[in-house]
Parts: sequence; structure tokens; C-alpha cells
Amino acid sequence: MSTETNASSCILREPCRQSTDPTACTRLCPSYIAMHGASGNSGRVASACIPRDYAIDTITTAPPRADQPEVYKSVDAYVSTFTRQFSDADRRIKSLYLYSREPGTGKTTTAAAVANAYMTTHYIGSVQRGLQPSQRPVFFLDVNEWQTLFNTFNRPRVPDHVAEPASAKYYAWMAHAKAVPFAVLDDIGVRDATDAFRGDLHTVINARVTNGLPTVYTSNIPMDELADVFDKRLADRVRDQCAQLTFKGESKRGIRK
Repeated sequence: MSTETNASSCILREPCRQSTDPTACTRLCPSYIAMHGASGNSGRVASACIPRDYAIDTITTAPPRADQPEVYKSVDAYVSTFTRQFSDADRRIKSLYLYSREPGTGKTTTAAAVANAYMTTHYIGSVQRGLQPSQRPVFFLDVNEWQTLFNTFNRPRVPDHVAEPASAKYYAWMAHAKAVPFAVLDDIGVRDATDAFRGDLHTVINARVTNGLPTVYTSNIPMDELADVFDKRLADRVRDQCAQLTFKGESKRGIRK
């Protein structure tokens, strides 16, 4: 395997002083390995389960930035609060609710970029303070994919060799989403779901709100209509310490520069 790499393939490229030096920016860089693994497909980025299409997006390079300037003004301010994770101050990192009625306006891309910003801040800040960075400071839960896993092992007459891996992954993802310091819950506006699955989603959200863990939600349902999907108590809990950012315009899905 070649040790060469391109700085654009590293999540740390913007704060890294070596990214402009092609002789220093290689796959042998300890920080690259910490974030991406020796193969480029493992490490903390892979543990976060951020979709591959968005795995190295940052808030400065994410395509929606050009189309959603007002949203990104707020995103920039939000990301600047991530250093609070190292402080004992009472000011906690709040949550974000990324909403648009139309699909494909950049909610998921933005959520991934924000998660990457938290992961970068966590890694660099930990190293600077002589702390051991968490192996999974961030987790990205694709709620639709998670529901597919649920449906797989709950279908009648599903063979064990199919049901058991789906069940194991489902509950592992649930545990990560409940406990990680920072999570993305992508597309929480599920309407066509069983009470059991909806109850598990409620459990994840409730655990994060109860423990004051910052979360980025994406949804095609505005926050003030969440009570139509969840019970009123949980909808109120999502709104607590959470700001809604509304994405405008039409779908640009499939258009990536």
C-alpha cells in the first residue's frame, strides 16, 4: 500500500499545518491513522458511522454552504461552542434541529459536517490537553437504515443467519446513539413505524436529552409539529436547549461539486 495521501482526504486537513507539505502529509501520519485508520477506511471516522459520501465534509467545504448562507452563519457560531466540551463551565453545548419540508436541501450533509467538526475539535483539544481522545466521540444514526435493520429481524420466518446480525447491529447502534458525547439522528420524522420501533427511537432521544448530550436532528417535520409524530412530552424534550435551522430552496440531491 502506498503511504502517499492527499490532504483533501483527511478530516484534519484544515487545522493541520502539514497539509500543505506533500512530503509530510502521508498515510503514516499518526493523526491520519487515528482518524482514518491505516487503510483510510477505519479509525474514528469509520466508528462514527458517517455516510461515506459525507465522511470528509467540513463546514467550510460542504456544498450546501453556498446555497444556505443564513443557515451556515448559525452553524459557524454553533461549531465555535464545541470547545466547551473541555470546560467545567455551566454553559453546555446545545442541540440543533435541521429542518426543511423538501428533501435534498443539504440537511444531512450539514449534519455530517457539524459532526466532523465536533470530532476534529475533540481530537485536537484532547491531544493539546494531554488527554486520551475517545475512540467514538461522535455517532451518526441514519434512522431509516436503523428502521430497516429493525424490520429485517422482526419479519416472520427470517432465517437466523439473517436476523441475528441485523439484531446485533441494531442494538449496538442504539447503545452508541444513547451514550456518545455527540450524535446525529438523521431523519427523525418517521411516520410509518411500529410502536416498538418508535419506542426505541424515543428511548434514544430521551436518554440524550436527560443526560444533556448535544444532538443534531434532521427532519422534514418542523419542530413545532413533532407532537404529531412523538408524544407531546418527548417533543417538548427535543425542543429544550435546541435551535431550529430552516433550509430553503429545492432539492439539489445528486449535485455535488
